[in-house]
Amino acid sequence: MSATDTAAQRRRQRIEQLGSAAVRALSGDPAVELRGRNLYRGGRLVPLEAPHLYPEPAARFPSFRGATDGMALRLRHSDPDLHRRLLPEPATARLVFETLEQLRVEALAAAGPGMVRNLRARHEEWSLAFHRSGLTETSVGLLLYTALQVCRSRVTAQPVVAETEDLIEETRGRLTGLLGPDLALLRRRRFHQEAYAVPALSIASALQDAVDAADEQAGAADASRDRKLRAEFSLLVDLGDDGGASVSGSADLAPGSGAGGYRAFTTAYDRVLQAGSLVRREQLLDFRRWIDDRVRESGVNVARLARRLEPLLSVPESAGWDFGQEEGVIDGGRLSQLVSSPGERRLFKTVHTGRQPATAVSFLLDCSGSMKHHAEDLAVFLDLFLRAFDQAGISSEVLGFTTGAWNGGRALREWQRAGKPEHPGRLNETCHLVFKDADTSWRRARPSIAALLKTTLFREGVDGEAVQWAARRLAERPEQRRILFVVSDGSPADGATALANDEQYLDRHLAAVTAGLDAQGLVSVYGLGLGLDLSRYYRRSLILDTARLGEAEGLREVLTLLERTLPPLHS
Repeated sequence: MSATDTAAQRRRQRIEQLGSAAVRALSGDPAVELRGRNLYRGGRLVPLEAPHLYPEPAARFPSFRGATDGMALRLRHSDPDLHRRLLPEPATARLVFETLEQLRVEALAAAGPGMVRNLRARHEEWSLAFHRSGLTETSVGLLLYTALQVCRSRVTAQPVVAETEDLIEETRGRLTGLLGPDLALLRRRRFHQEAYAVPALSIASALQDAVDAADEQAGAADASRDRKLRAEFSLLVDLGDDGGASVSGSADLAPGSGAGGYRAFTTAYDRVLQAGSLVRREQLLDFRRWIDDRVRESGVNVARLARRLEPLLSVPESAGWDFGQEEGVIDGGRLSQLVSSPGERRLFKTVHTGRQPATAVSFLLDCSGSMKHHAEDLAVFLDLFLRAFDQAGISSEVLGFTTGAWNGGRALREWQRAGKPEHPGRLNETCHLVFKDADTSWRRARPSIAALLKTTLFREGVDGEAVQWAARRLAERPEQRRILFVVSDGSPADGATALANDEQYLDRHLAAVTAGLDAQGLVSVYGLGLGLDLSRYYRRSLILDTARLGEAEGLREVLTLLERTLPPLHS
């Protein structure tokens, strides 16, 4: 990924963080956050299915703000249980009813002119994108587009989008006659969700009938084109059985997603290996010398890094008294000096405090094929941190995860011999690597850490199980706080598992694992994306600039993230 792409990703993540803060402030819900353009509460996807709430990454800032304002208004003014009970089953009726409810809450923003402008900007950008994508060239696309334009105009008392006003005029006239009194009721009943639902359901049903009729009249090719265009534009909404939602084109990563849950077809070939044992001793020493040279060239002050880490990851403890102070607690042993030397002021003592390390830190490295390009810079980045942790007395370990083979290996062959049963689960051999364990000092682990430069170890990645493994190791540690950094440059990837299950199988499991760990609170999990936004998987995440990974700036960014998100430790 180029520096320009990384900068754009980092900017989008920053905008998303600001959007999360805006949604929390406007909705009054402190538990919600935006991750990967979707809204989550406590790690679970919040079902907001109106298609215009999901701007493209390149959307203008006012448009993005309009989407976040719309989300906040939905949380504040809509009862989700009532909405779920009223939601119709047919796909088009469901889409229309969902969007009408979103338009209702957006119409309640009249008291805030800035919010009204943002919502309008988002509506116009979505509308023009819909039109320019070619969707309005089909009968069904034009019908739905016109209906949403007319309904928004009625409920918000704002004009339709000027650029497409002539295009929709004829369809608008037919719809006004078809929907008639229901359109007039929308604005009058906007303050009462259940009363508003009556005309909204009637409109949704009428449009469902109109779409069904249009599909029947259209030829097979036209009907297929309609469905394809709508799917490409993420117009249709896929509601899960549990009420969770995902706009088409974005995966629902809520815990529990996926038929039958996650499993492995076989674990017989899974291994946990010492990474240093997989590399020839002479090669390992060559790798180590190369890392040492790069660390010296970086110019990073490791002692300063350790001093900044220490207060974050340690607890204060009493280490005795400092005597002869001019303020503090009176020192009874020096009261006689008050008589002999009335001008003497150093009659006090103060508690001398030190710091006791109280944190275990683990780095879990994605050792999939695409990470080969980052191995050298990543080795320097890790080595600098490990040296600083060692100086600060903080326990640390470095783990990795890959697979024992490409494209499934022995696990896939065993599934094939079993007759290829459906939904087999994970179909590869996991290989978990230990570069440095928490009980081994950096100095003793130096050669083994260098095994990271052996890029033939890099194959495919089953992230969810690796995160579980690393978290279990941390949970067994005695330290008061446990931090897991997952370093990756992409989504979970295993070709055999994706082909035999579905493409999002490993994604859903990873999101379920991280959400579960967040809920338990035993391990604080962070995603460090190498030029990539990992927020769809990790609630706390950071996009690292790969061009500056082994430099002081890259280290400072991780420290800033910890300072911003970690509560203080108490003795």
